[in-house]
Amino acid sequence: MAAAFCNLSPGSGFKILNEHHLIRRIFIRQAHPSKTDNEEDKEEEDISKAILIWRAIKLPIYSVALVPLTVGSAAALLQTDMFSARRFFLLLVSSVFIIAWLNLSNDVYDFDTGADKNKKESVVNLLGSRTGTLVAAYSLLALGSTLLTWTSIQAGSKRAILLLACAITCGYIYQCPPFRLSYQGLGEPLCFAAFGPFATSAFYLLQGTTSDISHPLILSSSVLVGFTTSLILFCSHFHQVEGDKAVGKKSPLVRIGTETGAKVVKLAIVALYVLTFALGLSRVLPFTCILLCALTLPLAKLVVGYVQENHKDNQKIFMAKYYCVRLHTLFGAALAAGLVLAR
Repeated sequence: MAAAFCNLSPGSGFKILNEHHLIRRIFIRQAHPSKTDNEEDKEEEDISKAILIWRAIKLPIYSVALVPLTVGSAAALLQTDMFSARRFFLLLVSSVFIIAWLNLSNDVYDFDTGADKNKKESVVNLLGSRTGTLVAAYSLLALGSTLLTWTSIQAGSKRAILLLACAITCGYIYQCPPFRLSYQGLGEPLCFAAFGPFATSAFYLLQGTTSDISHPLILSSSVLVGFTTSLILFCSHFHQVEGDKAVGKKSPLVRIGTETGAKVVKLAIVALYVLTFALGLSRVLPFTCILLCALTLPLAKLVVGYVQENHKDNQKIFMAKYYCVRLHTLFGAALAAGLVLAR
């Protein structure tokens, strides 16, 4: 049907009708040029502003707070048959505060180095206040850290406090002066450690009220969570290569280029599923985890294809990290559901 409309002959009634409406719109616009132009410009500006605010909030990125907690809690439920909804909620709120600190402080320090000079969705650029953004960031860090510490004390787990402190430290040295290890291309290993072995294992301890994190189940689950989280960070560099080069930020994609980076994404996703299936076949993970994680393969294929096709297009490749967020969220949900169903 759509194709038929596209191929109408020049003399068809549809084209005549369209031309009539086009002439009428031009006439009306010429009769009221000021009003129409201003309204359209304002509408375009409003839409643009809304998009910038949405990008600045980075709401989808907050899944990195939810997935480690959900997987850690599911592993605790399977291993210890214990789960506290109240503790889950407190840990989630605390984690969201920590992620907000990471996002805000990252914008501040990238503003300082000039990396975000042309980044319109930077919170600092939107608000016009570096100091206000920094104060908000560290207020959220203090609040999140206090809640995490209080929850850990209530659970009687000193080891969880240590693991969470290590996770937050990874975030600090990743982006904050004088370390700024992200400028040396070390963001992905730090991200893997923070959200994988440190955070996921800590949440397992807090939900299971146990002190043992040496079980292969929790170790393997935390590795998979760290893997998918690091993939988000890696793909977020694709559209920033030129800006990173200008300020001396040696991200992985600055070092290897976007073409090789696209191959790395493909290799990483293949490795993710090979590792998952291997852990399932060796009975480290329940069979239900393999089955449910396999359902995310179409999305994984989409990520690979999208990156390979668009790695040179800065406008389109911007969306790659959001596709990775979807994969991270669905894979984490599948992993957690598999652990719960294995009870």
